Amino acid sequence: MVIKVFLASSSGSTAIKKKQQDVVAFLEALKVDYTPLDIACNEDNRMWMRQNVPEDKKPANGIPLPPQIFNEESYCGDYDTFFNAKEDNLVYTFLGLPPPPGSKVPVEDRNGDSNKEVKQATDENEEGEGDEEEKEGAAKEETADDEGETVGDEAPTEKEEEAAVEETDEVTEDTEGQAEEEEEQEEEDLQSEEEEELRQLEEQDEQGRAVVSGGGRGRRRRRRRVGRNTGGRG
Repeated sequence: MVIKVFLASSSGSTAIKKKQQDVVAFLEALKVDYTPLDIACNEDNRMWMRQNVPEDKKPANGIPLPPQIFNEESYCGDYDTFFNAKEDNLVYTFLGLPPPPGSKVPVEDRNGDSNKEVKQATDENEEGEGDEEEKEGAAKEETADDEGETVGDEAPTEKEEEAAVEETDEVTEDTEGQAEEEEEQEEEDLQSEEEEELRQLEEQDEQGRAVVSGGGRGRRRRRRRVGRNTGGRG
């Protein structure tokens, strides 16, 4: 089966050109074999297209406009019907083609009697892109979580450093206070020792004076006794 797409290569209508490009690009994305037939340069193609488009599918003026799509001799539809089939995931049904190999969806007839959708290559590509975006988003979230954990781990470290500095300051203050107290205590002890030495010296001086004073009295007494004895003898 050969898909025929009737196109107008030299059409002056921008809308027609866009529709033709849309159909061709989508068929190529699905890797569907098709034959483009130009009606602008080939009169036979134009006549054949006009004769084989069903009367009920022709516009009011009776002249169908490209793009028109056929499967061999069977008419598939124009751009509007193609677009609707694409939106409903029924392009293979629209073209009268079997689904791609490996598809689990049964073949649907060209008239669209079945409501089951055929999986398309474009949808697979979109799903693949969506999965990649989800993976990228998850990777970014993991990176953000890791950064958050790193920051959270660093914060306690800074607090610990501050606490260590405060503890060091407190220890230093305590040490300095103890040193000052010890110095004051040593000064008090020295003063006490000096006072004790002075007291002892004073006591020794007093004792010495008492001894000297007692010796003088003894001499005077002995002299008096000796004078008395001498006077009595004469």
